[in-house]
Amino acid sequence: MELKAILEAILFTSQKPLSVRELREVLSGTADKSEDFFIISLKKTKDETIEQALAELELDHKTADRSFRLVCVAGAWQFVSQPQHAPWLKTLLGEKNRPARLSQPGLETLTIVAYRQPITRAEIEQIRGVAVDGVMQTLLERGLVENAGRAEVIGRPMTYKTTSEFLEYFGLKSLEELPSADELRRIPVTKPETLFTVEPVATSSETPVEQSPTTIAESTFTNDPPEAEETISNPQENQEPNSP
Repeated sequence: MELKAILEAILFTSQKPLSVRELREVLSGTADKSEDFFIISLKKTKDETIEQALAELELDHKTADRSFRLVCVAGAWQFVSQPQHAPWLKTLLGEKNRPARLSQPGLETLTIVAYRQPITRAEIEQIRGVAVDGVMQTLLERGLVENAGRAEVIGRPMTYKTTSEFLEYFGLKSLEELPSADELRRIPVTKPETLFTVEPVATSSETPVEQSPTTIAESTFTNDPPEAEETISNPQENQEPNSP
C-alpha cells in the first residue's frame, strides 16, 4: 500500500481541507491504535515525505483528466470538482451563496497590504492618497486582513497583514504565489522616526514608480475566487454587483 493512496482516502473522506500537519497527525494517531507493523511505520512520517506524496497524487489526478482534482489552497489540501461540471452540481446541491464582491477601494487596499505587509494604516494612506478607515474595517470584518502587532516606531501604531482567508479567496497556496509587483513594493513611504533599537528605514527619497496602486490592483487580482477552487458553481455566473 502506497502512502499517497492512504492520503487520497483520508482527503476523499474528510469534510474539510487538511494541512500536512493534520495529515501527519492522522497517520500518527492511527499508528498509536494499531499493532500492524506497516501502520506503525508511518507514525513518524516526515512532512517532506507527505508533501512529495501529495504532489504525486495531485499530478496523478491532473493527468487522468477526472471530474475532480486535488488542490492546495492556503496550505490545506482538498478534492474539488472541475468547474465545467458546475451546472449539474448546482442542480444537485442548489445554488451556493457567494460572498459580496470587494469594492474597488477595498481591492486596492488589500493589494497594498498583501505586497507591503506588515504595514500600518498611515502607510497605506500614503500610498493610496486617501483615508482608508472604512475600507480597513470592512477587510477586517471579512477576515481578509488581521492585526500583525505594533510597529517599532514612535507611537507604535498597529500593523496589518493578510490572513489564510485571503489565500482562500484568491485560490493561493501561499504568499509566494502572488504575482510579481515590484512597482508596488517600491512606492516610497515616509515612516515615523524609529525607536532606538531599530535601524532607520528608507524614506521618500526612493525612486518613484510609474504605475498607480489602482493599476497594480487591477492587474494583480480578480475580484472573485478562481475557478480552481469552485466546487459547485461557475464563478462566471450570477456575479453580484460591487458592494461598497
